[in-house]
Amino acid sequence: MDLSAVRAELPVLDRYAYLNAGTFGPLPRRTVEAIQRRLARDLAEGRSGKLLFEEVHALRTRLREALGRVIGAPAGSIALTGSTTDGCNIAVNALRLGPEDEILTTDLEHPGLEGALRVSGSRVRLARLRNLPAEAALEALEAEITPRTRLIALSHVCWVTGHLFPVRELAGRGIPVLLDGAQAAGAIPVDVGALGCDFYTVSAQKWLLGPDSTGCLYVRPELVEELRVTFPSFASWKPWTDELVPGAPRFEPGWISAATLEGLLQSIAFAEEAGDERFERARAAAERCRGLLAERARVVTEPGHATLVTFKPQGDPAEHVARLASRGVIVRELPGFGWVRASVGFWTSDEDLERLAGGL
Repeated sequence: MDLSAVRAELPVLDRYAYLNAGTFGPLPRRTVEAIQRRLARDLAEGRSGKLLFEEVHALRTRLREALGRVIGAPAGSIALTGSTTDGCNIAVNALRLGPEDEILTTDLEHPGLEGALRVSGSRVRLARLRNLPAEAALEALEAEITPRTRLIALSHVCWVTGHLFPVRELAGRGIPVLLDGAQAAGAIPVDVGALGCDFYTVSAQKWLLGPDSTGCLYVRPELVEELRVTFPSFASWKPWTDELVPGAPRFEPGWISAATLEGLLQSIAFAEEAGDERFERARAAAERCRGLLAERARVVTEPGHATLVTFKPQGDPAEHVARLASRGVIVRELPGFGWVRASVGFWTSDEDLERLAGGL
C-alpha cells in the first residue's frame, strides 16, 4: 500500500493528525468531487423524471453490492440505511419481542444500539464488562443468558474500550445475534457468515470514510421472511403493488440522494484500491499508538484488538482534547468515563502518532 498516495487523497491530513474516524472518517477528495458533480447536475437539470429514479435505483443496487463486499454479505442481504441507529431499530422491531422476552447486551454499548433496546418493551439484561479484562467478557455474557433470552445485541468492536467482543462464540445458540458494527466495518476484516450473526449494522461515515448519514443493515437471508417490516418505505414494495420486495431491501427506511450514493461508492472504491493490506497496516499502527501512549498515560485498550486506542490521561480529558486540537491533533473525549479515544486508520502515519504522544 502506497501510504503517500493514500494520504494525498485525504486533504485534511495536510493540516491535522486526524485520529477521530470512530466518529467521522476523513473524506476522500474523490468522494467530495463526486457529490459536487452530482449536485451541480441537479442544480442545472432539476431532480425529477423517470431517468432520475432509474439512476437512483441503479446506484442503490451498486451500493448494496459494494457494502456487501465490505462485510462479506451475500446478494440480497443488505438494506441501505442512514446509520447504525437505523439498523438497530429496524432489527429489534422486526423480531416481535414482548414483555416476557429478554435481550442480552452489555454496559458498554453506544446509544445507537442501547436506545433501541430500551424502548423494545422487553427486559434488558446487562453483562457488566466495564471493569473486566477483555478475556472475561464471554463468561460474563454467558452468565446472563436465560431460557427467556430472545436476542443477543452487542458491539463487534466496543466504541469505548476498543476491544473486540466475543461475538463468534455467542452465535449458534438458537438466539438471534445483532452486532453493532460501527467501529469494525471498514476498520478490520468483517465476514458476517463467519461471525454467524443474524444482523450486522454499518455506519459508513466512520471507517468507510463516506458522507454523513450513510450505512446499511445486513439481515441473514434465511431470517427475512420471519421478520416484521415495521417502517416500510417506497423501496419496500414492488412498484405499484402491495407485495414486498425480496430480501433485506424491504427494510430500507427511505430515500437517499443520488449525490450521497455516488459519494459513498467513491469512498468504498478508495478503500478497496488500497487493498486488504490496509487492515494489517491499521492494526500495526494501533499497536504503535498503544506503545507511545503507554509512556504517558494509562492505556485502557488491551493489545491485539482493533483500531481504537482508548487511554486515561493525567488531568481533565476535555482539556487534553482541546489542547491537542489546538496543536493539530484530533481525538475525542469519552464523556462519563474520563477517557480519551484515538482512532487509528490505514491512512495514519508514524508522524501522526508522534504528534499525539508529543501533545500529551
